[in-house]
Amino acid sequence: MFTCRFLVRLVSGAAIFLILGGGLLPATALGDHVSYKNDVFPIIELRCLACHRPGGDGFEKSGLDMRTYESLLKGTKHGSMIVPNSAFTSNLIGVIDHRVDSKLYMPHNKKKITKCERLIFRFWINQGAKNN
Repeated sequence: MFTCRFLVRLVSGAAIFLILGGGLLPATALGDHVSYKNDVFPIIELRCLACHRPGGDGFEKSGLDMRTYESLLKGTKHGSMIVPNSAFTSNLIGVIDHRVDSKLYMPHNKKKITKCERLIFRFWINQGAKNN
């Protein structure tokens, strides 16, 4: 299971590698894998499921059901939220990073998802968004 302390160490190590002229190594190259079950889903349970489930406001407006891996990858009635191996082009990252219209920021009217939680989502997506 990933922790914020681990993420700080990982990001710091990647920054040092960049300074030394390397290039950014993906987390998988470092031997670290983000687990959907142990790392990603607990964040979804805490931050997203109140709205993104049948009957919730987020589900009613967008069609995004985040109760299961399969329903998350299915996306919304407007399109996909996850592009495996590409966090930057994944709509999920856009809405939690607030890189979209302010009406689409997630979570709505609640505390912003932490930097560590956003990094976990990014690492998971960049590692292929696997159901692990």
